[in-house]
Amino acid sequence: MAITAALVKELRDSTGAGMMDAKKALTETNGDMEAAVDWLRTKGLAKAAKKSGRTAAEGLVAVVVDAGKGVAVEVNSETDFVGKNAEFQEMVGGIAKVALGVADVDALKAADMGGKTVEAVITDKIATIGENMSVRRMAALEGETVISYVHNAATAGMGKIGVLVAMTGGDEAFGKQVAMHIAAVNPAALSEADMDAAVVEKEKQVQMDIARESGKPEAVIEKMIVGRMKKFVAEATLLNQAFVVNPDLTVEAAAKEAGATITGFVRLEVGEGIEVEKEDFAAEVAKAAQG
Repeated sequence: MAITAALVKELRDSTGAGMMDAKKALTETNGDMEAAVDWLRTKGLAKAAKKSGRTAAEGLVAVVVDAGKGVAVEVNSETDFVGKNAEFQEMVGGIAKVALGVADVDALKAADMGGKTVEAVITDKIATIGENMSVRRMAALEGETVISYVHNAATAGMGKIGVLVAMTGGDEAFGKQVAMHIAAVNPAALSEADMDAAVVEKEKQVQMDIARESGKPEAVIEKMIVGRMKKFVAEATLLNQAFVVNPDLTVEAAAKEAGATITGFVRLEVGEGIEVEKEDFAAEVAKAAQG
């Protein structure tokens, strides 16, 4: 596969690696972007484990809780300015309330909202406000107690990050602290048992490749990997993370002290995972000047 300048730039932007290192990584992996990121990590050349897709979509996440059930809904717009529009916020809040009664985002789009489907309401709002919009995601959570939290709130119940926490026991104040922790730290899963096995296996392979670069015997490497994977799981799972309110305790230990058991969580962040192509204004001007 031809290694283009655009591919090299994309890998550099996503990892912080140098140009020649990025080019070599792509050459070694036949242009496979994901494998190239792992190759750079193995060689210690990736300066940061950045996401390869840059997220730039705007909009709001709204959270609603009622009788032990909570929902978080992400509605996207083209600009942050629309997220501050009272008309847009009212629509997003209404959509979140409708989401309490449906199972998934497809059902939400087809659900009734004031005599129209949610999708039709959005279409009307596009015509009114003049920007493209969409209901992108929703997530529901049920439990004995469900606590909600919004980070960087635009108005009550909606903002850039929406979090739901389900737990038994404890009180609302503790639940709110856990929700704020989730907003800040963004755990991948509740516990090790909830982690994606493919993600864990991939990380283990990367760590083994890194360890082998040291030239140590396989028996020593195996012991090194046990420690590294234990650290990886601790950093990625909510219950094993150091609690931001009291870093001397894990979240699980803090919950035990509070008389609570955390049974689940949801975290939605506006634009998370959406790759938006950046415009190269200088290149466009140069191209226009040539022809």
